[in-house]
Amino acid sequence: MKRERVEQKSFVDPVCGMQVSYKTAAAESDYHGKHYYFCATACREQFDADPARYVRTHRQHGSRRG
Repeated sequence: MKRERVEQKSFVDPVCGMQVSYKTAAAESDYHGKHYYFCATACREQFDADPARYVRTHRQHGSRRG
């Protein structure tokens, strides 16, 4: 069985801003094809309720993607 390769050793919890290791993350979630790691299940629950609130919007030619 293939394992997903994670090159980055730590990530920022998008809800609270805490540094989280993918190995010790309490929870994980996917949004628009990107994987997010969380320090606690409560942070993941907040994220899952309104992910757009925690994900940066990108500007291209003056328009916002959301």
